[in-house]
Amino acid sequence: MITAAQMRAARALLGIDQKQLAELSGVSLPTIQRMEASEGNVRGVVDTLSKVVEALATAGVELIGDNAPSTGTGRGVRFREAAAKAKSV
Repeated sequence: MITAAQMRAARALLGIDQKQLAELSGVSLPTIQRMEASEGNVRGVVDTLSKVVEALATAGVELIGDNAPSTGTGRGVRFREAAAKAKSV
């Protein structure tokens, strides 16, 4: 699963806007906007989600799920456990 926050953060890391992500993924701009405006996990057609995730991966961003190790190298960011718990309170 990908969250709306992950999508926004991935775009920020790449320095691209929603229109550019739409072009890279072959998904419409309104769909990208709706995905990023959702709460928590992005919901949508699996094919559409896959296109966005693949476009972000191709551009150089690794999306890391809960409790999943990173397979990439180099610098990155990730929530710490304490921060995630504080956010849910």
